[in-house]
Amino acid sequence: MYTHMNMNQKIIFWISSSCFLLLSLVGCQLSDQPDASQQSLKSLPNIVFILADDMGYGDIGIYNPGSKIPTPFLDRLAQEGMRFTDAHSGSGVCTPTRYGLVTGRYSWRTRLKRGVLWPPDDKPLIDPERLTVAGLLKRADYHTACIGKWHLGIEWGRDEQGEVDFNLPLLFGPTDVGFDEFFGIAGSLDMIPYVFYHNRTPSQEVTEVQAGLPFPRFIREGPRGKYFDPGRALDELTEQAVTYIDTHASDDSPFFLYFPLTAPHKPVWPTERFAGRTVLGPYGDFVHQVDWTVGQVLQALDRNGVRDNTLVFFSSDNGSYMYAWPQDEPDHTDDPGIQGFHPQAHKANGQWRGTKADIWEGGHRVPFIVRWPGKVEPGTQCDLTICLTDFMATCAEVVDLPLAEDVAEDSFSLLPLMLGKGWSVPRAPVIHHSSSGMFSLREGKWKMVFGSGSGGREKPVGKPFEKPYSLFDLENDPSERENVIERNPQIAERLTKKLNSIREKGRSR
Repeated sequence: MYTHMNMNQKIIFWISSSCFLLLSLVGCQLSDQPDASQQSLKSLPNIVFILADDMGYGDIGIYNPGSKIPTPFLDRLAQEGMRFTDAHSGSGVCTPTRYGLVTGRYSWRTRLKRGVLWPPDDKPLIDPERLTVAGLLKRADYHTACIGKWHLGIEWGRDEQGEVDFNLPLLFGPTDVGFDEFFGIAGSLDMIPYVFYHNRTPSQEVTEVQAGLPFPRFIREGPRGKYFDPGRALDELTEQAVTYIDTHASDDSPFFLYFPLTAPHKPVWPTERFAGRTVLGPYGDFVHQVDWTVGQVLQALDRNGVRDNTLVFFSSDNGSYMYAWPQDEPDHTDDPGIQGFHPQAHKANGQWRGTKADIWEGGHRVPFIVRWPGKVEPGTQCDLTICLTDFMATCAEVVDLPLAEDVAEDSFSLLPLMLGKGWSVPRAPVIHHSSSGMFSLREGKWKMVFGSGSGGREKPVGKPFEKPYSLFDLENDPSERENVIERNPQIAERLTKKLNSIREKGRSR
């Protein structure tokens, strides 16, 4: 359903499998804009994708009116564009989601069936022969950059004894899979090595040892750059992103900036000027800083005069790690060392059950905002089910480049939705995946979980493909509390067949 929040009338698209085909035939053609092949390079939009790390659905004011965290820039971005209410990360944890975003393919189709990559042990996850969204856009003469958290595997330089040496140039990284430029860290900000790399080269000597710290500044002990400051990491990345825009805004060709943030993932370490800015402790302050970071990017686009020709996306790689904390115990507002909020203080994942890593909605239902002046109508809302894997097909359609069958296998273009229409091609059911490898499948109001628990952090964790399975009617039970599988055996059978088919075919597009 699409809601024009600045209009009293709502245009409602009935979402069912029978109507998807009708929508594809009637009133669902693409924009009347000329094909990219008929446009000058400069008329193609710049594309910016800002990916927060572990930001929950309820952390942003426009998604959670009861939130006490000021998020003026994200709220403004939504008011100037379209807000998606049923968007999902490809997984409840970060590496698999990032793989899906960059390649348009579910990560569970790779060797990574559960969990995340751990530098420096894990090899790169993206095959060098696989086309990424950056490689795709380079075919349309975009300049491409990744600034921020990579976490998709690095091939490290090694010394004469074969040991990893973080002071040596990288042998394989983002610049080998389509990005012209990279500035960032290898994994999460709580993972070694603690140093920025520029393209292949460390930005400073790795000569120090970072001490391990407890939550909220949770960080593991390990090698660190001589001047690397975890509390300054987000600011430094922001400066790099703004400089990139300043540098390339006047280019003859468009640019693609993939800006995966390091926050509000642990360590919860807002810069000093943000400390105490909210009533929700360090976590609230950190989310507030993330909003400011988004604002810096938006202001850079405005200042360089490219706002109207830039397509901006914002989302998160999974849900928040902050628990719904028991009412009779102290929470994060009482003690920053506690990883949870009382419900009346803050609902980091909104109304949704669970947290990061879970198969429950709180693990993977994420904020998703799109702004494209002159194309996406301001103040609109889309309630159709989408996935971050859809980004690559969307970019392909924006620049009018066809996708071969062996790329972006699980990606469906969001462009018709962004233009206020229905799917031009019926979207396959979205598949969710937990940190332990548990599957669920979403079709319309139905969500079926193929396992015996959360598959992540909420107890019981359960096991993948261990019964009893669960079936939820999210329209009437958004909190996933009533398992109705015994009352709906035919629906469960149908969804099981669809999951098996999508897994076996190797593609859902």
